[in-house]
Amino acid sequence: EQSQTALSSRIREQVMVLTQTVVTALMRRLPSGGSVHIEDIQDQVELALMRSGEHDVAKAYVLYREKRAAERASQTPGMSQIHVTIDGVRQPLDVAQLIEMAAEACLDLGAVVNPKVVVEQTVRDCYDGIAFNEVRRALILSARSLIEREPAYNYVTARLLLDLIRAEVLGERVSHAAVQCRYAEHFPHYIKLGVEVGLLDQRLAQFDLTKLGEALVADRDFKFGYLGLQTLYDRYFLHIEERRIELPQIFFMRVAMGLAINEIDREGRAIEFYNVLSSFDFMSSTPTLFNSGTVHSQLSSCYLSTVSDDLDGIYQAIKENALLQKYAGGIGNDWTPVRALGSRIKGTNGKSQGVIPFLKVANDTAVAVNQGGKRKGAVCGYLETWHLDIEEFLDLRKNTGDDRRRTHDMNTAHWVPDLFMQRVIDNAEWTLFSPSDVPDLHDKFGRAFAAAYCEYERRADLDVIKLFKRVSALQLWRKMLSMLFETGHPWITFKDACNIRSPQQHVGVVHSSNLCTEITLNTSATEIAVCNLGSVNLLAHLTEDNGKLALDQAKLKSTITTAMRMLDNVIDINFYAVGSARNANYRHRP
Repeated sequence: EQSQTALSSRIREQVMVLTQTVVTALMRRLPSGGSVHIEDIQDQVELALMRSGEHDVAKAYVLYREKRAAERASQTPGMSQIHVTIDGVRQPLDVAQLIEMAAEACLDLGAVVNPKVVVEQTVRDCYDGIAFNEVRRALILSARSLIEREPAYNYVTARLLLDLIRAEVLGERVSHAAVQCRYAEHFPHYIKLGVEVGLLDQRLAQFDLTKLGEALVADRDFKFGYLGLQTLYDRYFLHIEERRIELPQIFFMRVAMGLAINEIDREGRAIEFYNVLSSFDFMSSTPTLFNSGTVHSQLSSCYLSTVSDDLDGIYQAIKENALLQKYAGGIGNDWTPVRALGSRIKGTNGKSQGVIPFLKVANDTAVAVNQGGKRKGAVCGYLETWHLDIEEFLDLRKNTGDDRRRTHDMNTAHWVPDLFMQRVIDNAEWTLFSPSDVPDLHDKFGRAFAAAYCEYERRADLDVIKLFKRVSALQLWRKMLSMLFETGHPWITFKDACNIRSPQQHVGVVHSSNLCTEITLNTSATEIAVCNLGSVNLLAHLTEDNGKLALDQAKLKSTITTAMRMLDNVIDINFYAVGSARNANYRHRP
């Protein structure tokens, strides 16, 4: 076409269509995200041109690519022409050093990985005058782009990242062969530095640091995949003004020392704890990994509380949420006692705005208290299905409607009694109440709840209770399922099942689960329930015998014994931002 048609709307529209086709194809290949090499993009452009019938343009594009490839080949991959900047000084790129680094990262991974492929791709992405640290990052990105082609490059990428972390922490590049000695030498300096800058508990300096340094096993660094190591670097390793001061094995030993700080044989227990952590046989929870051995050792995972029906209680609960979230605690709040929209307030002779506005405040508090930038606060609000605000509660995570009555960041969950499910089966009516009119329903479950609930329905029929609403149980259930499908919330948890099977019925009622709905503990006005978590890696306890996998019972027993000791120590060592959490943890030791 004539040159002026390059500006025509038809050409622009065709370019937009082709661009969208290429983007869609690449996104389909990488649904979870990732890096895309320029050659892959150009391949998709060729396909899009051919499929759209633009054969002349496609032919010209293919010839252009071949010409550029020939030009690059004639320049002997540009290796001799690229200079890097190290401490402000330009010098030729040492390709042999890159190959050495990549070869070390490929060690013992077999013929499926090739260090030269990683280096060649890295050099193609470099430019003259690039900083050497950027070259090292380019190595990591090049290896990462190959993971989709061969999963073993996951470990290559992790090891290249590990090489970069070692240089950041130790101040120079250290090969894997030499790092075992450097670990032992550096460990006492790390503890001293951490104590001096106020990051580590001063009592860590009282350990036999030489003995603990010699117990570090550098080879366990190679157990990490890329994503795991990158996550540790981004969120878990201690740093001073964004410069990391921890390596993986030092990190695990710091956690182990924090958990052994009150032991009689501190060094022996620290090494025992370190071994199960660094071998991935057992892993402590995120708060323990974040904070063990630091000046604020908040080590427990989740906290469950009940919010009382008055302003002091509501804002005290929100304050407690903030204090617990500050040090990585996850929150499960039982909001059922808070009176519903339209309920009378005796003090002002006015009417309540219900529980929804306070849930909005709790949501925004979780966003504001982001655990020192490590991750945003995490909270789940629970509400029983008979609460008069339950229909608005269903809509909290919707992206439409009044944003002042939406909670886009907090999780929500139903606390469903068996009686409601029976009404669903019977296609019967369900009555919604304000908890200020039916205060004892909150603390009842099973047959006692059913009897009290039916009595309140009778009082509503007699007009003794004036604020209530009758709905179809089946329609409400359908809406609960629809919203769960649409927004992923509110989750559905069952009150009676949790309480009937609770081993702690003698000390109270379970009013909610936690942030992740895997723990059910009783709460009260004087106790915030606490859960102390860790994970046993069963895969690490399998052995192979005559081609069959079997569980190594002796090893599993040993791991669990050590893990229980660690978790029990969490309760005693824990930094309690809230006194009622301390009361519950010491009393029940869950």
